[in-house]
This record gives sequence, structure tokens and C-alpha cells, in this order.
Amino acid sequence: MPKVSSITRVLEIIEAVSYASKPLSPLELSQELDIPKPTIHRLIQNLVDEGFVTVDIGGGIIPGKRVRNLSVELWQQRQFFNERQIILQKLVDEIKETCGIAIPYQMDMMYTNRANTSLPLQIYLPVGAKSPMWCTATGKLYLSQLSATSRAKILQGLPLDKFTKNTITDIDTLNAELDRIAETGIGIDNEEFISEMVAVSVPVLDKKSRYLASLYIHAPTIRVSLDELMEHVPRLQKAAHDIQALVYELQN
Repeated sequence: MPKVSSITRVLEIIEAVSYASKPLSPLELSQELDIPKPTIHRLIQNLVDEGFVTVDIGGGIIPGKRVRNLSVELWQQRQFFNERQIILQKLVDEIKETCGIAIPYQMDMMYTNRANTSLPLQIYLPVGAKSPMWCTATGKLYLSQLSATSRAKILQGLPLDKFTKNTITDIDTLNAELDRIAETGIGIDNEEFISEMVAVSVPVLDKKSRYLASLYIHAPTIRVSLDELMEHVPRLQKAAHDIQALVYELQN
């Protein structure tokens, strides 16, 4: 059997940790990757020191800041951006309202793609802009996809400021709302972030059906009601599936 280089083993550890649905222990990584326990502990410590992985409160290994930042930068690669933009523009041509994609970034949602409606009245949220998690369709959708422990940890760190009269700032009420979103798979913003603006979002999933990003549509209430936006959910879900297929097609 050919000797496996240390670089290959390091990359295999990062890959395994990134793909895992739960934090992996050093023993699990050792068994999964067939790496001796002394070696796996040494390599993990090196990765922790460099910020590529970190150890969670339960002792499991999870992606570190450098891996998370790398995932954002890869998502923003021009090839991916342009291909996603084509899908978004087709969606906007069909439903006549602004659509876009947002991903979690630190404690906010960051807009990575946007295709504007040609109609005169628009809400300006450009690519690169950030919005709060607790009162946007994209952010609430993301929070709804988390485990109870992860969600509680993030909610404790959010300021829960009130942006409009509809903003939910009570944690119990917000958790109930997030539970409903988890059941439907549809994020809703009923004038909670910006007055007289409504929004709906659906998840873009990875190949293991885990949350990857939020695909959204928003519009001013003077033109469209929330119920009318909800009628476009099947089209959003089709576009989200196209984006998922695009991501893995380009990876392959």
C-alpha cells in the first residue's frame, strides 16, 4: 500500500469534519480515516493551532474559523456567482419581483446574489449587505434548521432589537415561530425587518439535505401581499433545487 502523505491526511481530516452531520471525536476520525491514534491527535492539534478546526464543548471536532471563511469565499467564486445569477434572473423574469440568496456569516445573514425586478419600487439590499437573523425570512429559515442546542446558543448572542412593530423580540415567541418554519421549510418576514416589506425564503440544501443557503423573494406591500408571495414558493423551491444541482455539478 502506498504511503499516505501528511498533507493528504490533513486534508482528509478537514474534509471529514466538514461533511460530518455531528462533531466527530478523535477516535471516530481515527477509525473513519484509518489513521493511527497518536497521529490523529497530533494532526488535530496542529489544525486547531492554525484555526482550521476547533473543539466544541463536548470534545468533538468541528470546522474552525479558517474553514468557515474559506467556504464563504468559495461560494463567492465568480464561476459560481455567474451561474447562480442566471438562475435568479430566470426566476425574476417569471415572478416579476426581486430574488436573491443569503448565507449565514458570523451573526448576520449576508446577501451573496441578487436579481432585481424591473418594477419601479424596490428595496435596496445589495450584494455584500448584511441583515439580522431574527427578523428576516432568510435568517429565521437558517435558525430553524439548527439543532436546539445550536439555536439556543445563537439566540442568546443576538441583540433581538425591534426594527418594526412586527419584529419578534421575545425568545419563547421566536422559538415557536422557528419551530413552525422548521415544519414547513419556508421562512417568512411579515414586515418584521422593514415596514411595508414582506419576504419569503426556501432553503438551498447540500447533497445530504443539510442547509446551505436561503433563496428569497421580497416585495413592497403596496404591490404584493405576503399571501401572494407564498404562491411563488413552488417556483422558489425549483430554483433552489437548480442551485443545489449547479453547486455539485461544478464541484464534480
